[in-house]
Order: sequence, then structure tokens, then C-alpha cells
Amino acid sequence: MYRGSREIVERGRVDWITVGMYLLFVVLGWLSVYAASYDLENAKSLFDLSGRAGMQLVWIGTSLVLAFALMKIDAGFYETYAFVFYLAGIALLLLTIAIAPNINGSRSWLVLGPVRLQPAEFMKFIIALALARVFNSYGFKLMQRKNLLLVVGIILLPVALVILQSETGTALVYLSLLLMLFREGLPGGVLFVGVAAVVYFVLGIKFSDTEMGMLTLGEFITVILIIIFTAGMIWNYVKRREVFSLVAGLPALVFLGGFLAGLFGVDVNWGLTALVALGLVALYLLYLVLRYRKKTYLFILAFAVGSFVFLESVQYVFNDVLQPHQQMRIKVTLGMEEDLQGAGYHVGQSKIAIGSGGLVGKGYLNGTQTKLKYVPEQDTDFIFCTIGEEMGFLGSTAILLLYLVFIIRLISLAERQTTIFGRVYGYGVISIFMFHLMVNIGMVIGIMPVIGIPLPFFSYGGSSLWGFTILLFIFLRIDKARKI
Repeated sequence: MYRGSREIVERGRVDWITVGMYLLFVVLGWLSVYAASYDLENAKSLFDLSGRAGMQLVWIGTSLVLAFALMKIDAGFYETYAFVFYLAGIALLLLTIAIAPNINGSRSWLVLGPVRLQPAEFMKFIIALALARVFNSYGFKLMQRKNLLLVVGIILLPVALVILQSETGTALVYLSLLLMLFREGLPGGVLFVGVAAVVYFVLGIKFSDTEMGMLTLGEFITVILIIIFTAGMIWNYVKRREVFSLVAGLPALVFLGGFLAGLFGVDVNWGLTALVALGLVALYLLYLVLRYRKKTYLFILAFAVGSFVFLESVQYVFNDVLQPHQQMRIKVTLGMEEDLQGAGYHVGQSKIAIGSGGLVGKGYLNGTQTKLKYVPEQDTDFIFCTIGEEMGFLGSTAILLLYLVFIIRLISLAERQTTIFGRVYGYGVISIFMFHLMVNIGMVIGIMPVIGIPLPFFSYGGSSLWGFTILLFIFLRIDKARKI
């Protein structure tokens, strides 16, 4: 038996439930690719290798061979060589930046004769393995500064390289691995800060056209939210009623004063009023920091000040950092622009296709929107609209429920691992699958920007299917080798 850093006693069995779900997904995906690429005037067989479905069948066959090979490799191999995989993956990303041709505005594909491979897809399992290897180090504690920096660096380095390839969507997939850190001890406050930043960004952009004195309406609403969030953190972390009363009461008095002044005919600058309220909260928190020398007060003060600084940077990032097409996608998602002939065309046609399916759908191969090719990328990133049109609400819901059962099963497997390496890798797998599902379905139905995220096992493409297969079956091999 292969031996890595420790001996692994193989007593587990292959989780055939997960394997069965994988096989079901790839078959349903194959049929969906055929439906999405079906040509009414020149119909091809499911097995015709000149068509999309035929090529997807080839990718499925090679994926099954790959899955079988992965299950035959000793589980200790993945842990022992995790860092080697990571360095090789980084080198491959650098090579891709240097030699990859420009395809649809992205330099992320290596062209090898008739075959195109996207190395960024394979970095998903590589990063997850590297993180699992780090967490399994002797005496590792995530919240130690050097360890936290190491973990974040392992994630952010490939993120930066993939962004240089103009593959923003894949870079965001890597960031989804941060979700795994919460299972391993990262404080929930970090997640709250991330969610708050998203809310600030959306509000700052969505309501940027209406002025309220010194602030826009979006900035005004966000400043009020910052004050509310700050008071909530005092209530949750400090638990001192008098402190909470002042943090909540000072802004309330300022706004009450502005309201009363308005009743007497004074032209109130509500933007300035909000800034004064937030400034009083910040000054009071600074006083608490200087008096009590507690990190909790310092953290809350940093949150309040940092939130405002982030808010003020939103317009700069949106207008000067993001590309025009990215700006338009965000505006379309937020309902600020229609642009049905431009950035909103994909989503508009996708929603029409899904909506036309009704309750039970039009029937397999009977979808008019998809058969007449109104929906771009309908066999790759937008393949779910084919499912929605032909299978309807009930069929789409059934697919989503299957994915839900799949995710729950993976969580069960991750929790039963007897090693930190297995558990961390398992939750890395879960994070990646969950992100793909939420973002892909979200962008197809128009509640998230279009960023080019495939639907696992359904979207056409060899790199995608291979990447998901490797990601999953390495985990199943580790699970099979667990000590029981």
C-alpha cells in the first residue's frame, strides 16, 4: 500500500449513491446538450461525433475512464503530492497566459490540435487539495496570522493569474473556497463583512442617480445601514446596554433633529445629516478604544470606518475599474438598464425560454426558443433554459432537487471523514459545486450577472466535465480510504 505522511487503512466502501447520482447527471446532461444543439433542418443522431451530443458522449466516456483511474490511485498519493500539483497548476496558468490564443476575449484555452483545454478548470481540485494539505499540517490553527495569510495566498495567487486570462467567472469560483474556511474555524463575522460589502456595492450603484445633499440616495441608505450594523455588532459582541444605547441613540437624535428642523421650514441636507450621525458613532467608538483598549471595540470601529471607505470607492471601481460590458451586465441585473439587444440579450431570451415552458414544458426536442437558436450559449452556460423550456417548472424543480440531494450527500460524506485532510477537501468540493449551481441558475433566470459559469455535469465541454469529475472522484477515493 502507498504510504504518504501517515498510513491510511482502507476499510471504507465506494459511495455508490454519489456515483449513481453522478452517472444520472452526466446522462441527463448529455440528453440536454443534444436538445440544446438540435438542428430542426439538419438533425443529427445522439451518437454522431460531428455534433455536440456526440462529442459530449466522447467526453463522458473519457471522464468515466478518468474516474475509474482516480479510484485506483492510493488515497495517500493525493495528500503527499498536493503541493506538487499546486506548483504544476500555477506553472500551467502562467504558460496559458503566455501562449494561449485570444478566444472570445479570453486567453484561457490551450489549443492542442483539434482539442481545446482550459487549465483553470483543473485548478479547482488542485487548490482544494493544497488547502486540505495545509490544514492537515501538525498543530495547524487557522486563526494564527501566518497560517491565515498562507491559506488566503494559496487561493488568491491563482485568482490573480486567472483574472489576467480575462476569466473573471472562474476566479470567483476559486474564491468560493473561502466558504470552506468557516467550517474550519473562520469567525462568522468575516462572512458578515463580505455580505455587507455586497449590499453596499448594490445600493451604491442601484441608487446612484438620486441626490440627497452631499450623498446620493444609495450612499444615504448605506450610511444608515452601517450605523444599524455597527449597533448590532455592539449588541452581539459587547453586550453592554449603555454602549448600545449611545451607539443607537446618538444617530437617532441627529436624524430627529433634522426632521424637526424640516418641520420649521429649514432645508435639511440629509446627506450631511447622515455623515454627522456616522461621525458621532465613529468618535464614540474611538473613545471606547482609547479608554478600554479592547480589540472588540477596535474591530467594530474598523468595520464602521472601513464600510464608509468601501462605499466611497464603489463608484470609482464601477466606473474606472470594471470594463464597459461588465458595467452593463451589472446594470441589467440590477434593473437599471434593459439593453435587450446587447448585454441583456442572453438573459432576456433565457427568461423567455424558461417562462414559455410553463408547468410541464413543451416536451423533449419541442422547445421553440432553443431550437430556433434565440438563446446564445444554450448548450454551455445557458443550458438550464433548455431544461426549463422543454421540461417546464416541474422538470426544472426536479433537477434542482436532485442537485440539493447531491449537495446534502456530499456534506454527509465530508462530516464522516476521519482525517482533517478528507474533511477540508470535502468541504472544498461542496463549496465549488454550490457556487456553480447558485451562480449558473441565478444568471440564467436574471438575478445574477452573466459571468460564464457552467452548470455541473450538464453544460457542454470536456474541460468542465473532466474538472468536475476529477474534483468529485478524488473525494470519493479519499472517502473510501477513511479509517472506520
